[in-house]
Amino acid sequence: MILVDGQPASMIDVADRGLAYGDGLFETMRIERGTILRWRKHLERLVHGCQRLQISLDTQLLQSEAEDFAMRHVSGVVKLIITRGSGARGYAFSRQHPSRRILQYSQLPVWPQRNFVQGVHLFVCQTRLALQPLLAGLKHLNRLEQVLARAEWQDEHYAEGLMLDADGNVTDGVFSNLFFVRDGVLYTPLLDRAGVAGVMRASIIELAPQLGMQVQQRRITLDELSGMDEAFCCNSLYGIWPVLSVGQINWSAGPISFRLQQKIAQQDS
Repeated sequence: MILVDGQPASMIDVADRGLAYGDGLFETMRIERGTILRWRKHLERLVHGCQRLQISLDTQLLQSEAEDFAMRHVSGVVKLIITRGSGARGYAFSRQHPSRRILQYSQLPVWPQRNFVQGVHLFVCQTRLALQPLLAGLKHLNRLEQVLARAEWQDEHYAEGLMLDADGNVTDGVFSNLFFVRDGVLYTPLLDRAGVAGVMRASIIELAPQLGMQVQQRRITLDELSGMDEAFCCNSLYGIWPVLSVGQINWSAGPISFRLQQKIAQQDS
């Protein structure tokens, strides 16, 4: 169920920089019929992130390992972690040191059918996302902001949380990206200063023009949400959930959410 640098394992070196400093990246990917859905987009994001963090990556080896790993399973979730590898104490790193590859399998979560059909409610988190353009968009290993945000609610009424950045702009969910609809136009938060640029988000941005929809990435305030016609959240595991409420703002599950949900499902079938 777990491979470390291509070998079955259940432990990593305690000197690994991913453990010591969160020095690395990860992808959480869905497997169907032994194939990683949207593998090309996941790999592109990972390569881009490694380039930004100056982490070495043998793309060809990684691709071979990940595809072979997925073929062993009919369906489920693969978590792929890339760390800078083991190193001496201190923040300085060697650019020549090989990175570490970790592949882990788990079963696909079971979500209530109502999340897809009726929609979900979002909890407005008090935990704010720090502004850091150097890390914005990356799915790096430091997820403490999300850990603290998720600890804010236990009520099962809320399926997800909405996170604002330090300036109060809507950024993303705790484990999802967000879209809003007004007059047929899709709006999604600009993620150049905080947040994670998800693979499903990228797929929707790419798909929307094919369906005659315009997409705008820009700053969105919480107050603006009351003027939106509908909303939905998305990620690579569950696809799309219509959003019914954020705080005191309410919507009905809308036609664009369902249309995109259907197209994504068709792509995955």
